[in-house]
Amino acid sequence: MYNQKQLPIWRDTNRLLLEIEQSVRHFPRYHKYTLGSELRLQTMKVARLINRAIKDKEHTLYYLDRLVLSLDDLKIQLQLAKECQAFRNFAEFQRLAELAYNIGKQSGGWRKYLRKRQSETGHNVPRAY
Repeated sequence: MYNQKQLPIWRDTNRLLLEIEQSVRHFPRYHKYTLGSELRLQTMKVARLINRAIKDKEHTLYYLDRLVLSLDDLKIQLQLAKECQAFRNFAEFQRLAELAYNIGKQSGGWRKYLRKRQSETGHNVPRAY
């Protein structure tokens, strides 16, 4: 079993957390305390969901389903920040968008793998709904 810190999805999420923090520091004042705060909170939510999906084996699919939705919300917020010209330059936005995309791709693959395994074994993975 992997150590949590060795997983690419965890590594990319921590990098996204750090880069969001650094980017928001340079937002114009108006956006720093509104949109910047929302970006920080949403990125932390993504990190928490990944952590729970890794640690709570019984409810992994539940957390992955929520993670996919949270990542979509984060991408919308990143797009809004770009449209409001909150980022210093396009390259800063692009780095964050690529990280969010890669995390989404990894979580989607993880979810697809677990669903396939669930259908092959015939066991339903309990959900916390």
